[in-house]
Amino acid sequence: MAGSIPECGKGEALLKGHFPLVLVLVIVTLALLLPFLLPWSYDQIDWDAVRSPAFSGSHIFGTDEIGRDRLARLAAGTRVTLMVAIAAALVSLIVGIAWGATAGWIGGRVDEAMMRIVDGLYALPFMFIVILLMVVFGRSILLVFVGIGLVEWLTMARVVRGQVMALKQRPFVLAAEAAGTPSITIILRHILPNIAGVALAYLMLTVPQVVMVESFLSFLGLGVQEPLTSLGILVKEGADDMDMAPLGLLLPGGLLVLILVCLTIEGERLRDRFS
Repeated sequence: MAGSIPECGKGEALLKGHFPLVLVLVIVTLALLLPFLLPWSYDQIDWDAVRSPAFSGSHIFGTDEIGRDRLARLAAGTRVTLMVAIAAALVSLIVGIAWGATAGWIGGRVDEAMMRIVDGLYALPFMFIVILLMVVFGRSILLVFVGIGLVEWLTMARVVRGQVMALKQRPFVLAAEAAGTPSITIILRHILPNIAGVALAYLMLTVPQVVMVESFLSFLGLGVQEPLTSLGILVKEGADDMDMAPLGLLLPGGLLVLILVCLTIEGERLRDRFS
């Protein structure tokens, strides 16, 4: 009985210390479960309840200008936005680690040439690149994944390169080299496990950046397309209909800000811990 009190204290401390992450997990859980609990799907039209107010009938947050349930669309938009963000962040993680680890391990002129490419890409307006990809290759959710991910890997590459250059002078790496261990084995067994914490921290910080980029593209009409929806599309629809139904803007806009703030706070904590 006496031992249960410290355990409860640890649980409360963990909850308080990572409250933003817990809040995001609650939002994700609700977004995944609500489609099975709500009587209306995100693209289903209720012709008898067009522009219905909140808490009217089976529509908790009312319906939009063509009779679609706001809560169902909010859950669907959250799912799509976070799915795009996580997928694009993983693309940036893979490309950034591969590029940065290669440059940092080889060093010399190869490192200099690879970093000059990164510097050149930094100078380009990445939002313009993503928009150009959408215009040239057409608009699809797969292209959103790849396009955003391929312009978000630059910071990850720089961070990983710096970590690899520092680690390759450590005694355990020098000992592995002296023993004749292949470079790829050293990178996989000794380098990558030691940079995992830093990479995770910057991955966490990449997710809110991608959420913001995806929402901006969807707001412009260059993101996901109907019948899919996202938080950016919902903000655009709410802004167009703000005079008639301000709730249509406040709900997705408030949820978008909440997700961005929570993920940024958690990412900053991880970066401070591993830096």
